[in-house]
Amino acid sequence: MDFKTYGFIGLGLIGGSIARAIKANTPESRIMAYTPHRATVDAAFDEGIVDLPLDAIGEDFRSCDYIFLCAPVEVNNWNLESLLPYIDPRTTITDIGSVKTSIHEKVKELSLEEQFIGGHPMAGTERIGYGNSKASLLENAYYILTKTDKTDEKRLSDYVELVRTIGAIPLVVPYLQHDYATAAISHVPHVISASLVNLVKDNDTEDHLLKTIAAGGFKDITRISSSSPVMWNQICTTNKENISSLLSSYIDALCDIKLAIDEKDEDKILDFFTSAREYRESFSDLSSGPIKKVYRIKVEIDDKPGNLARVATLLSDNNINIKNIGIVHNREYERGTLRIEFHDEAGLDKAQEILSKSGYTIYTK
Repeated sequence: MDFKTYGFIGLGLIGGSIARAIKANTPESRIMAYTPHRATVDAAFDEGIVDLPLDAIGEDFRSCDYIFLCAPVEVNNWNLESLLPYIDPRTTITDIGSVKTSIHEKVKELSLEEQFIGGHPMAGTERIGYGNSKASLLENAYYILTKTDKTDEKRLSDYVELVRTIGAIPLVVPYLQHDYATAAISHVPHVISASLVNLVKDNDTEDHLLKTIAAGGFKDITRISSSSPVMWNQICTTNKENISSLLSSYIDALCDIKLAIDEKDEDKILDFFTSAREYRESFSDLSSGPIKKVYRIKVEIDDKPGNLARVATLLSDNNINIKNIGIVHNREYERGTLRIEFHDEAGLDKAQEILSKSGYTIYTK
């Protein structure tokens, strides 16, 4: 790929990860960035990710081949208006928002349809901010592109190549279809996750028993509730029709299963869980999806001093890098249980092999 100049307005988790991935794969690239929090771009400059930290949206952006709008959804619209006087005709404007209709309407209003291609990396974690960004966040994640009616095919193909260069998987989707799809697989699940957390909070006992024993599965299905409330507020208001429609369908499904439970309809309850299991098992692991794939196993150990250290030492002696390790504080399993996370699938597979040969019982679910 030829030498390019990239501009970023906003540099949080996703914007920072894109900038890192560009710099990691094309180190000769020039990156400039502006964010209202100057300390963020200064940190990126100190790390060698940003070459030119900026104090404002201005003339510097005219030299960019690509400009990434990386603020919350509605703020991207405002920033695009501020950027308008400084956009060169050759520059491709893009964003990273998980709602596309709003920005496409603003692009049309500003007569930028020939230069704009929407972007949405389907990657992320529950942690936010530039400090948590990393180039590997985008690896093998779907990166959705949404073109306009006037998008030039050469401009689109160049962007597709950029996405491949940073390790992601490009997928071109109409923006209206994108908003419906992300409502179903990302936005509504976030609403449900938050509602489950609030359900436990609102129904906890005085001694906080529910919070104390909330572990394993509950934490797994609600960890996305730690994402930015400001971001999710804007997502819900800008994609409200799709989210509301799908929530209505979900509420109907909950009412159906509630009735089956009330009536002890065992066939219907069994079918409910069986159909969900079968469909879930059909999902591909090719991409990380909206939530990054976790490479994790659980290991049974005797609940005695030193056993955790023995497992960690065994993995270390075999050059297996552990991302995270901790004790599962419940008794879903017969003995003491460690939860171990790895950085990649290769580390996971090697750890399973080593631990199994050493006599440990491994769980992958």
